[in-house]
Amino acid sequence: MEEPWDFEFLSRIADSCLSFLSEFVDDWLANDMRVSIFKILLSWLIVSLIAIHFAWKVYGNTVNDMYYRQGTGQNGGTPETASHLSGWEGKAGDTLKTHRD
Repeated sequence: MEEPWDFEFLSRIADSCLSFLSEFVDDWLANDMRVSIFKILLSWLIVSLIAIHFAWKVYGNTVNDMYYRQGTGQNGGTPETASHLSGWEGKAGDTLKTHRD
């Protein structure tokens, strides 16, 4: 039977998270080039995700309607085979195989 997690283990995890957060805050408040680049990239990522979200709200239904296959059947309204081909191409004497073969 497994023993329950030890309090010391949870305490170490909490201490490591707090130390990481305190180092992150110290670095965030520092005015060096590394932090400035990180802030620029983070803001670019957030702005891009917001723009994608609003674009999907505006144009999402249009894009979905363009790629949604309408009609009945397994493949929507698409034909099972191309109109200029005659099913599976093979030799003239071959019999066509079905899924049951």
